[in-house]
Amino acid sequence: MKSVAHTGVHYEIFVRAFCDTNSDGLGDLNGVTAKLDYLQDLGIRAIWLMPINPSPSYHKYDITDYYTLDCDYGTLDDMKRLVREAHARGIAVLMDLVLHHTSSRHHWFREACKGPDNPYWHYYKWLLPEEIKARNLATRDITADSDERNPWHTVRGAQFREQYYGMFWREMPDLNFDHPPVRAEFVNVARFWLTEVGVDGFRLDAARHLYREFEEPKNHQFWTEFRAALEIIKPDVHLVGEVWTRPEKIAPYFRGLHANFNFDFALSLAEVVRQEDDTEDLMAFLAYVQGVYERITPDFIDALILSNHDQIRIGSALNGHPNRLKVAANLLLTLPGNPYLYYGEELGMLGQKPDEHIREPFLWDIGKQDRDRARWRPAKYSTSRTVRPLVQQQADPNSLFCHYKRLIHLRNNHPVLNDNRSRLEQSKIRQQGVVAFIRRGANGGRVLVVHNLSQNPLTVVLPPDELALFTRLTFASRDETALDSAGLRLGAYSVAVLETPSVLLQ
Repeated sequence: MKSVAHTGVHYEIFVRAFCDTNSDGLGDLNGVTAKLDYLQDLGIRAIWLMPINPSPSYHKYDITDYYTLDCDYGTLDDMKRLVREAHARGIAVLMDLVLHHTSSRHHWFREACKGPDNPYWHYYKWLLPEEIKARNLATRDITADSDERNPWHTVRGAQFREQYYGMFWREMPDLNFDHPPVRAEFVNVARFWLTEVGVDGFRLDAARHLYREFEEPKNHQFWTEFRAALEIIKPDVHLVGEVWTRPEKIAPYFRGLHANFNFDFALSLAEVVRQEDDTEDLMAFLAYVQGVYERITPDFIDALILSNHDQIRIGSALNGHPNRLKVAANLLLTLPGNPYLYYGEELGMLGQKPDEHIREPFLWDIGKQDRDRARWRPAKYSTSRTVRPLVQQQADPNSLFCHYKRLIHLRNNHPVLNDNRSRLEQSKIRQQGVVAFIRRGANGGRVLVVHNLSQNPLTVVLPPDELALFTRLTFASRDETALDSAGLRLGAYSVAVLETPSVLLQ
């Protein structure tokens, strides 16, 4: 299996909500395997599985054993079969690796709670109350990924006075990465999944929070060492991080991680699509962000999303507006970077906080006809009355699903669009309702991408140098699009890709 780092569209799956093969109401790994042909047909090149290890929580972000699977989802043999079948279809498999914290029910923590003399005590972060107060650590600022203000917790009934640190929740104690056995343990965990099971890499939860902000350089050092250790085990391993902060603080993480998610850009993109105008100056912002990253390493991969398991679904953010959802897809799948789809985005699935309703079951078919549906909870937002199920959208060439499929296949078969490390060049086009940019691939090829964000057809006036260079219309999402000496006529809510005659599709 070749590295997933350079090309392809990735797809995030909450296994519990995806496909149920044993009629227990819960999605399972065999359900993911059963739908690999669907994902291959859509054009997906890698899947990211949200946590699949044992856990007392439905979301499984508090793990009790890193070396096996939650019985809700299946067995290790099921997982190995999924990896084999995915690889046979040219699809890589990434696992969510939650190494920032464990469950409070993990063997390590239960042992640590026996007291300071236990060997596992140093796996976690402990301080006496007076030390916490003297170091001004009693509270923390609320961040985009945690609203816990009081992160120090007491072990109920303990004979010692020390408190442990848990920045997300008292049932998720933070691990101590200053303790060498903890670092070694997670290299062993990664080795197991990479070699024994055959996964291709990891999405790294809370990658910024292994150390508190005033010790952030230790995070950078850890990830650099972690990547080096894993590349000895699997040279083409892929690591993508959850680091939600400003670009200057994200950039150093690229020394260790191949990719990091661009959360702020997702929020800006949604606002631009809602307004049907580039109110955020998207390309200037993206050029700035990627320029900051490039100063750290030229090999960074900007992982782009519309939404994910922690955020309001893009379907709800855009009020289910079908044409605006197509515009969002147009932008995501033509921008430089590595696009991620959250399962069901290709259908326009809806979802608002709390998180359970952002993780509702995938809609394969209508109502009771949906035998594959994972009915782990009643759906509030995404039902066959509010969102057209896949079977209906597959039969409609104008559906959102078919729009996604057409765009993904365009991207997969184009040498510049499919280069996730291609670089952004700003176009000189400045026109209300329009977003335009140039992508320059590693092979020297360049394409001009022009988006009409609005409900009205537009004639886009190209600057003379761009009109002279980009003379061939390679792709248009609307039939009425045309390029001539007067400019580029773009249909409502559409995208066009222009290039020089010398850049040929693969």
